[in-house]
Amino acid sequence: MPTVYKNPRGQRTVRQWCSQALARADFPLVNSTLDTGVGRIELTSAGTGGPRVVVVPGTGSNAAVALPWLQALSARWATTVLDLPGQPGLSDPHRPHRGRLAWYGRMLEEVLAAMEVDGVVLVGNSLGAAVALAADSPRIAGRALVSPAGFMRLTVDPKLALASAVWLRRPTAEHTRRMLGLFVAPGEDPPEIEVEWMTLMAACCRTTLAPPPLPAALLARRAERPCVVGVGEYDRFLPPRRLAPAVRRTMNLDLRVFPGMGHLTTPGHLDNVVSLVAEVA
Repeated sequence: MPTVYKNPRGQRTVRQWCSQALARADFPLVNSTLDTGVGRIELTSAGTGGPRVVVVPGTGSNAAVALPWLQALSARWATTVLDLPGQPGLSDPHRPHRGRLAWYGRMLEEVLAAMEVDGVVLVGNSLGAAVALAADSPRIAGRALVSPAGFMRLTVDPKLALASAVWLRRPTAEHTRRMLGLFVAPGEDPPEIEVEWMTLMAACCRTTLAPPPLPAALLARRAERPCVVGVGEYDRFLPPRRLAPAVRRTMNLDLRVFPGMGHLTTPGHLDNVVSLVAEVA
């Protein structure tokens, strides 16, 4: 299977960045590694109290990048962030050419079985939301999905496509900041840690295409367990006017629209995520 990294040096650089970011965390973390059928999976946990919350990050993200999510959620619940295999981070770098969502779903089922915790609330962001929907495990009590892939094809307008192409061709902090400015609400600056990370990722990693929508029959089955779905009002990839009908049609759910938020959930909007998770937890 192909690897997410362009070369071994890129893999070492990314892993070092992630390890250093986790070491700088100003709240207690517990790190563990699972050996699974798809390779080694890194888990980063914090907090106490039930139910267990498991965060599945989006494309190009991991526990080191999602530390603000982990800190906010672990203040209320025992929370674990999973580094997805085949994405930049501390897990196995390999991923299949085809059938990735089904592959990710089976991987997540295996991870939940190994954790031996029932009543899990899955929190999926972007690609991670599609992975959370693809997984079918009796250990899952509910799902909270933020800016979720899996319901519809992502919208990429010409301005975003151009900014992304420039970022990939010449990954400088300036180009990254300009692109990420389209991921947040108008007038909001992207966090500098995201700028640093995305610049490094473009230099060291191969891109991943957005996942396709999941089958309607699968989404209908997932509606049998508690699920809440939220998106930013300024999300250019998943505009609420398009996402809301898709969520209603497939899972018969009302979409929560977070005011003043884009596709990227910045620390200032994490209260929305905590409130969404609380509806299920």
